[in-house]
Formats: sequence, structure tokens, C-alpha cells
Amino acid sequence: MLAPSTHSVGPAHNRVPDVTLDFWLIKLMAVTMGETAADYLAVNLGLGLTATSLIMTGVLVVAIVLQFAQKRYVPWAYWLAVVLISVVGTLITDNLVDNFGVRLQTTTIAFSVLLAATFAVWYAAERTLSIHTIFTTRREIFYWLAILFTFSLGTAAGDLVVESFDMGYLTTGLLFGGVIVLITLAWYLIHLNAILAFWLAYILTRPLGASFGDFLSQPTEYGGLGLGTTFTSLIFLGCIVALVLYMTLKKTADDADEILLESD
Repeated sequence: MLAPSTHSVGPAHNRVPDVTLDFWLIKLMAVTMGETAADYLAVNLGLGLTATSLIMTGVLVVAIVLQFAQKRYVPWAYWLAVVLISVVGTLITDNLVDNFGVRLQTTTIAFSVLLAATFAVWYAAERTLSIHTIFTTRREIFYWLAILFTFSLGTAAGDLVVESFDMGYLTTGLLFGGVIVLITLAWYLIHLNAILAFWLAYILTRPLGASFGDFLSQPTEYGGLGLGTTFTSLIFLGCIVALVLYMTLKKTADDADEILLESD
């Protein structure tokens, strides 16, 4: 789903990317890698859920500081933050369920409420939820807080569906993919609100990516292809790096064209 283009007014730069096809591709890969990387660190490296959570939260804080320092959209900084927040958002839900015994129904409801509250406060403060106008630090704080809750909610909702209906990884992924297609069609055909459609699709790409990540990495006896978390993570990391390089080169060319137009 491609969001309608909205241009900013004034000299400020939008700090997040335009919502294009490559945006959705790299976002899907980021959430897939977030699932497999978290499993790799906690299980394969033997760090455990708690240690992995603490380490990745510390790395995420550094990445967020780097992102906020840019004051504009810089592909490597933005997508580094997205990949890490995908990992941490997953770990938050996993900690609540596995370490504290909170039910998936409860975590799904709780993160739904937190996300709704974030949007409510964001709109009350800024009078818009548009991702095309992330010009200020306050709007960027709301944006990244919403992103964190979408990952945690997507993890909880996805695991809840798998647990409730006992579906395999592939079937679960296809289910969430189908729902995203329906949202896209509603946006195209009946003009579903673009902001609502974007955030619904953003939430659902998390369980979609996680399901396919598990399908690729988990052993065949559990319904996966048995590629392992290491190999699967490396595949998606390579794809993410290639896409970020492409985005960086494209943005550099676009910025150069803009400077030439302004100088004419």
C-alpha cells in the first residue's frame, strides 16, 4: 500500500521516509529479522531472554539517539532504529508472557490501549497523525513510541492467533497477509482513511514477518523449513543492507536534484 504523497511547507525536513513499495519491503524484512535475531541471541548464543533484552535495549537507546541527532531522514540511521526496535518490541512481549506469566490476551489488550492512548495524546498535541509531517522532536517522539507499541502489539496478537487456532507458521503468515491485502483494497476502493490504513498495515506486518521468519528458521518437525535462525537472519540482514544502500543512493540523487532546482 502506497500512502498518498504530502509535501511539507517550510524549510523543515521530514525525519521519516516516504511510504513506498521499498518502504514496505524493508519493513517486512526488518520484522522478520527481528524475530529470528531475537531467537538467535536468546537461544543459539545462550544469552537467555533477560540478558538479550537488556543488551538489545541498550543498543536500541544508542540507535535512537543517533536517529534523533539527524534532524532529517537518513536511511541507515532510520532503518537501524527500526530493526532494533523490532527486536526489542518482540522481547518486551516475550518477557511479559514467558518471564512474568502474563496471558497473551492481556498483553494484546494492554498494547492496544497503550497504542490508542499514544495516538490520542499525539493528535491532541499536534492535531495530526500524519507521518509526512514529522518535522519536530516532539512529533518524532510520538512516532517512535507508536512504532514500539505496534511491534509489541503485533507480536502479542500474532502469537495469540497461533495459540488460539493452532495454525502453522505458513498458514498464519498467509492469514495476516490476506488481511493486509484487504486493508489495501479498502484504501484503494472505498477510500479507507490513509492514516488508519497505514497503521493497521504497519501493525500486521509484524506477525506476518514473524510467521514467515519462523517458517524459514524453525525445524521441520515444528512445521518450518529448518534453515536455522543464523542463516535466516543473515539472509534478511543482507537484503536489508542492500535496500538501505539503494535508498541512500536514491536519496542522495534526489537531494542533488532538489539543490539544482533551487539554484536555478
